[in-house]
Amino acid sequence: MTPLGCESLDRILGGGIETGGITELFGEFRTGKTQLCHTLCVSCQLPFDKGGAEGKALYIDTESTFRPERIVAAAERFNLNGKDVLGNIVFARAYNTDHQTNLLKKVGDLMTKHRFAILIVDSSTALYRTDYIGRGELAARQQHMAKFFRELQRLADGFGIAVVVTNQVSAQVDGSSSFITDPKKPIGGNVVAHAVQTRLYLRKGKGVNRICKIYDSPKLPNAECEFSITEAGIGNALE
Repeated sequence: MTPLGCESLDRILGGGIETGGITELFGEFRTGKTQLCHTLCVSCQLPFDKGGAEGKALYIDTESTFRPERIVAAAERFNLNGKDVLGNIVFARAYNTDHQTNLLKKVGDLMTKHRFAILIVDSSTALYRTDYIGRGELAARQQHMAKFFRELQRLADGFGIAVVVTNQVSAQVDGSSSFITDPKKPIGGNVVAHAVQTRLYLRKGKGVNRICKIYDSPKLPNAECEFSITEAGIGNALE
């Protein structure tokens, strides 16, 4: 279990992000997905006696969202040395879906040599939207995506790490959308839905506050909570 260091989030998640499985964070732009990922890069390095996983983090970035300065700020919040924390994060930039998948092979090699606690892919689906365009490429896209998520699960199983992926949302355009309060749905269809274990839906609250809802999980009950986004990562909701 990798804690987030936010009382409300850790409570509804049963202590934090589960190891040995894939957790998906999905939501619109600026709902806190990347901030949660940055915070996890730090909290996973906390020692066992402080609730951490005492391991390194591996971050695959597909949208140029990684910000070292945010990592340093979050490290200070957890009373950790920012330079040391950055040194324990392996960063990789993916430029297309083949590159994104091939990086996982190198990840496996790294994990045989060093202790990692978490693997983050931010975003897991963005490159698929640009590499595969139109309905004619839908089958090929879903097949490639399924292979990518199978490899993620293999790493989670083989090394006992937490895997966290972010995902975007699209508007639901079928006739049922008029009867749904929030007609947005995560990208990836059944491939992503069946590949991940826990799905967390993030949306905007008031001001810097955000809302996290357990959208689907085999272990966790339906629940939601508020949290805030700050320069030092995430924290409890502000009044």
